[in-house]
Amino acid sequence: MEYPEALDFLLSLNDMERGFQASANPTMNLESMRSLLSRLNDPHRGRPTVHVTGSKGKGTTASMIAGILERAGNKTALFTSPHLHSFTERIAINGEAISPAEFAAGIGAIKPAVDAERESVHGDVSTFGVLTALFFWLVRSQVPRVDWQVVEVGLGGSFDVTNVIDPPEVAVITPISLEHTAILGNTPREIARDKSGIIKPGTTVVVAPQQDPAVLEVVGERCTEVGAQLLDVATLYQYEVLEKFPYGQSFRLIGPNGERKMRTPMLGGHMLQNAATAVAAAEALRSRGFALSEQAIVDGVAFTRVPGRLEVMGQKPLIVADGAHNGESAAALAVALREYFEWKRCFLVLGCNRDKDIREIGMKLSKLAELIICTGFDNPRAMDPYQMVQEVGFLGPAAVAEDTVAAAIDAALSHARAEDLICVTGSLYVVAEAREYLLGESVIRR
Repeated sequence: MEYPEALDFLLSLNDMERGFQASANPTMNLESMRSLLSRLNDPHRGRPTVHVTGSKGKGTTASMIAGILERAGNKTALFTSPHLHSFTERIAINGEAISPAEFAAGIGAIKPAVDAERESVHGDVSTFGVLTALFFWLVRSQVPRVDWQVVEVGLGGSFDVTNVIDPPEVAVITPISLEHTAILGNTPREIARDKSGIIKPGTTVVVAPQQDPAVLEVVGERCTEVGAQLLDVATLYQYEVLEKFPYGQSFRLIGPNGERKMRTPMLGGHMLQNAATAVAAAEALRSRGFALSEQAIVDGVAFTRVPGRLEVMGQKPLIVADGAHNGESAAALAVALREYFEWKRCFLVLGCNRDKDIREIGMKLSKLAELIICTGFDNPRAMDPYQMVQEVGFLGPAAVAEDTVAAAIDAALSHARAEDLICVTGSLYVVAEAREYLLGESVIRR
């Protein structure tokens, strides 16, 4: 099977990310996922796992944890979503995305099992479910073998198709905020209850600092119920910025095992929170008997860079892109833009999916903006930019609409001077199109 054929097959399936239903059946459930993996001889078993869920920062935190494990001499496999430019980005071995050829060969190998599952009584399969099965199948096929797998949840926790893992060594819960409320619940407490489903007996649970204290309460109840150990990052760790640069920051992290001076190429105060959570996960693994040196912990954070998170993509004017997709992420972005960069006027290029609270995002960022340019993008779930103007046009700055990200960036460039800032945000899909337009062939890998 060639890569284009593999993509066509994947995209013919139910896909919540694109809002596409190939059939009237529900998206893939855990029973069907377990059945599919059984047809593949259970490739998800046989290696230690870190399982990561949350609303914000889970991809970055998972990447930092994988980086620490790799720097300690382990062969690692990392599963994250969504991708920026290519589905291959979702599966990384030792920090490198698999090749299109590997991806296509894997899909070809598991397709008979997928087809058999589609014809079974268990229900339909989904794009994300097949990608999850592909990850586990490719991980098992690696030579030499993979020592650790780090798996990011797709949606929620309890019923996510990644929740087939035997009790993970560590389960990580990053900050929880309102998201996918029609599915997960209308309050942080309800969402936390769903995400706590990844907590299994004997697991060590690392919980990032939370805005709503009810989240920690719910997670604690789940830990007590199943017999898991709870580590609260907010209680155990303190961190402060030492130096800030447009290309990274240094910080002091104080925890149960003393003080570390660390650095990260990732910008924003929230990245220190992600780093503290990743370090807490590493120390939890050490307490379980796994060898992780101090240098591995420091270097794992220092050498982890995740594109699309406060990423600088241009100078004079400064162009910064960030995938903030809800009110809390937008608030963190607003703080970081003030604290980490120097600029006079801000032109906001904003696009998001229809299920996001665009008004809340706009409220957090509008006070910075001279002009809001609402943009469409290439995704079936994209909110119409002219509707977005109606939602954010009353917030203060003028708001206009453009059909594409490229046109929106051009509009911002036509207004901005060398000392100004253009911020592209609202969705990683928007960030991806901005990267492709501004950085060109260097980042495009379908």
